[in-house]
Formats: sequence, structure tokens, C-alpha cells
Amino acid sequence: MTGQSPPKKKTFSWRSQAFRGLLYQAITLCVIGLAVWFLAHNTVVNMRLRGIQSGFDFLTSAAGFDIGESLYPFDSGEAYWRAFLVGVSNTLRVAILGIILTTLIGTLIGVGRFSRNALVRGLCTTYIELFRNIPILLQLLMWYLMFTEVLPAATEPLIVGPFFLSKGGLNFPIPVWGAGQFWAAIGMVIGAGFAWLYRSRARKTFEQTGQLKSMFWVPVGIVIASSFGGWIAGGAPTAFNMPSQGEFAIENGGALTPEFLSVLLGLTMYTAAFVAEVVRSGIQSVPRGQGEASRALGLSQGQEMRLVMLPQALRVIIPPMTNQFLNLTKNSSLAVAIGYPDVVSIANTAINQTGRAVECIAIIMAVYLTTSLATSIMMNWYNARAAIKER
Repeated sequence: MTGQSPPKKKTFSWRSQAFRGLLYQAITLCVIGLAVWFLAHNTVVNMRLRGIQSGFDFLTSAAGFDIGESLYPFDSGEAYWRAFLVGVSNTLRVAILGIILTTLIGTLIGVGRFSRNALVRGLCTTYIELFRNIPILLQLLMWYLMFTEVLPAATEPLIVGPFFLSKGGLNFPIPVWGAGQFWAAIGMVIGAGFAWLYRSRARKTFEQTGQLKSMFWVPVGIVIASSFGGWIAGGAPTAFNMPSQGEFAIENGGALTPEFLSVLLGLTMYTAAFVAEVVRSGIQSVPRGQGEASRALGLSQGQEMRLVMLPQALRVIIPPMTNQFLNLTKNSSLAVAIGYPDVVSIANTAINQTGRAVECIAIIMAVYLTTSLATSIMMNWYNARAAIKER
């Protein structure tokens, strides 16, 4: 029997697995949508019955309170939305610096677990077991008490060169911003681009010919030279705003408050212990034959770790490392316990003044959800680049 067309496939048939899957998903979405609508409607009705105002219109009203620490000037007469921006910027400052320091410290300690020096191995192990087994909130309180109780008063600070350390925090010199600093920053960005190109080319050369080039000092030199060139092009300014001893406090210069230092050190030291274990397990996942082959080629222990072990361990390290970055960002919400004005602290003050608890909590959830998703997206992109590509 020729010339007959094949029977048509019934797309909307209960026997179709694809159709049943789509139907179940549609039903699930409808149930979730109804549940969300019911909760939101019920909340609004109950708030209205109790005379509780709702809505985000309070964001345009004057905040009426000052913020002790801000990256940019804030006045109590400004709107709530600007106060929330200050809180978000403070949260991001801790999270970004914490992630950078955690990665550096955790990687060094994780690699140190493989040192041939017993003292180094013992110190790294002690650090990990000490900091990861003490709750993060207790560590934040410990650092805060150390800065506010152990250090001397601002009238008698510890002076190390141009740096002043006291109960008032850390004061340090900062350059007077001008054209030279602007062009130095531009030069740094350009130098970072050239350094990345150099590393990529050096890595390809090493893979193709085995010829080893500097993967650290030359890129660092490129960035420094480019920044120095921008500084020269901008007139080579040398003016600094230096801190000085005042009658009651340290004046001028830049300052880091005890609250900020406590949060940053607490989150960094705590999370770095977990990152070190992630790095250690990733390195141990590389077959031992890789290290033996590296030594047979004449590579030193540092070259073996940097060029052979760590690149192969990245595919194991990155996913759990992402989780630690997310934990650090979310743990920054505990900063409210020591008075650091992050987004949670600002929201608590706004709740006490306006009574808009649902709205303020929604803002907090949106901030942490956005930062966590952004971190996940960037780390997933890096994970895709570091993954081994099969032929």
C-alpha cells in the first residue's frame, strides 16, 4: 500500500506525555497564582479593617532620621527611597569587599593545607576548625567588642604611619580627587584589559608549546604602568587629605567605622573557612597522576598548583563557591545586630516610623533576591567558561 500518508499525531491527546506535562504545569501555575492572590487579598482586607495604611507612597515622604554611615551625603529631610538606597549601597559594599577578601584568604588557606611545612598545615587547619565552628553572629559581636572596648579612645589612637586606629574606627589618607586620579582610574581599566589579553595569550602559548610565561607579575606590571601613565597624563597630582589628631576625634582623611570593620572582618573570616574547605576538596579531586606528571616535567610546587591543579579543580570548586558567596551576602543582614546601617537596619527604622511592615519587608526580600540572582548569574557564566569542553 503506497501513497498513503502517515497517521497524524494527536497533539491534544491524554495519551501524549508532552500534553499531560503541559497540562499539569498549567494547573500548578493556576494553583500558585490563586494562593498568592488569596494571601495578598486577605492581607489587604485585614489591614484595612484594622485601619492600617498600605502602599509604597511613603517612599516619597521625608525620612526624618539620619544615617551614621553613607557612601554619599544623606539628610534627614530626604525621602525614604534615598534612605533605602543608602542601606542598599552599604549592603553591597560589605558584600562585594567580603567576596573579594573571602576568595583570596580562603584560597590561600585551602592551598596551605597541602603545604609540605607542618606548621603551615597546622595553622591552616586550626583556622578552619576555629572560625567555621563558631556562629557568625557571635563572631560579629566579638569583632565589634574588640573595636569598641579593647582599642584605645580616639583621643589616644594607635598610630602607624599615616593610619590612626581607635574606638572610632580606622582613619587613613585619601587622595584629593582631580584630573590625575580620574585618568589613573581610566589607565587602570585599560591596563586590566591588556593584562587579560596577555594572560589569555600566555595560556594559549603554554598549552601549545609548553613555554611558561609570567602569569602574575607581568599582568600586575601592565596594570601599574598603565595607571601610572594615566596619573602622569593627568598632571601627576600628589595632594592627599591626611587624617589629623583633633581635640575629641580624628579629623579629615578617610574613615572606616567600627561597625563596618566588624561586619567585614566577621563575614570574611567566617566564610573564608568554608571556602578553604571547598578549595581543598577541589584540589583533592584532581587525580594524583597530574601532580606526579607536573613534577616529572620539572615544575615547582607553586607552578604545579597554579598551572595544573587549580585549573582542573575549578570545575569542582566553582559551584560550592557560589553557595558561599550567596551565604556571605545573605549573612550580611545580621549586621543590624551591631548597628551597621544596612538595608535591614533602614527598613526596621522605616517600619517603626511608618508602620508599613509588609512593604518594607518586601523591599528587603527584593534586594537580597536581586543580589543573589545577580551573583548566581555571574558565577554560572564563569563556571561555563571554566568547564572542560568535550571534543
